[in-house]
Amino acid sequence: QFIAFASLFFILVSITTFCLETHEAFNTIINKTEQVINGTEAVLQYEIETDPALTYVEGVCVVWFTFEFLVRVIFSPNKLEFIKNLLNIIDFVAILPFYLEVGLSGLSSKAAKDVLGFLRVVRFVRILRIFKLTRHFVGLRVLGHTLRASTNEFLLLIIFLALGVLIFATMIYYAERVGAQPNDPSASEHTQFKNIPIGFWWAVVTMTTLGYGDMYPRTWSGMLVGALCALAGVLTIAMPVPVIVNNFGMYYSLAMAKQKLPRKRKKHIPPAPQASSPTFCKTDLNMACNSTQGDICLGKDNQLMEHNRSSGRTPL
Repeated sequence: QFIAFASLFFILVSITTFCLETHEAFNTIINKTEQVINGTEAVLQYEIETDPALTYVEGVCVVWFTFEFLVRVIFSPNKLEFIKNLLNIIDFVAILPFYLEVGLSGLSSKAAKDVLGFLRVVRFVRILRIFKLTRHFVGLRVLGHTLRASTNEFLLLIIFLALGVLIFATMIYYAERVGAQPNDPSASEHTQFKNIPIGFWWAVVTMTTLGYGDMYPRTWSGMLVGALCALAGVLTIAMPVPVIVNNFGMYYSLAMAKQKLPRKRKKHIPPAPQASSPTFCKTDLNMACNSTQGDICLGKDNQLMEHNRSSGRTPL
């Protein structure tokens, strides 16, 4: 429990630091423009420098994640399965850029600066650490099992949505041209649907009932198509969703029932008797004599007599 709470604490601190690094209060713009003596014009260069306190906090978190990762690697019974695990890959990918950035920060070459710029873009991988919480929270594990079990339903939903987007984007493109002016054949003056690919975004937003309002029809025919698109979107999303909800309810019930089960204590299993001990002979004899076949009991009696005779004992 201590390791789980410590891991949860450092994950939350790391994600908070990652979000604060983008705030203007923790960023300082530095003028890196160099003076040009022989040239006539200097190219302005600016660089954003993050507050060092956030870097130190992130460094402490990375040290903890590195320690945790190394311990889990060392004590893992199956190294190959450990490497194939998606969460372990996320751990490694989230840790590595920090060390590379620290190692290349002291270099001034152009290649090092290009690599540093790429690593700063790859910083978003750190947000994937939130998936490590699935090790400690049952609800997130239930969500993961539900997503895996509902793969076919998600594919069906995507196919239905793609068909609807293609159909209604084409319909809205031609519907908005019904009221076009003769001197405006492209209808660019009174509509925003200048081509079918632009209509894809409008169709996705309308079918998912979001309705951002950045694009909307302006003719009566376009409004009719928009109404049909919204109704089709509601029906398309409503069909596969109940199956996904049922899968979630099933896995959640199983997880809760598993938590309520009492933990079984490991019972002490006595070692098996040796073949040369009298206990082994008696046990074997009793097991054989419980059988309905008399020849088996007779064979066991002969074996016991031979064993006593070899050990110098007189059978009773």
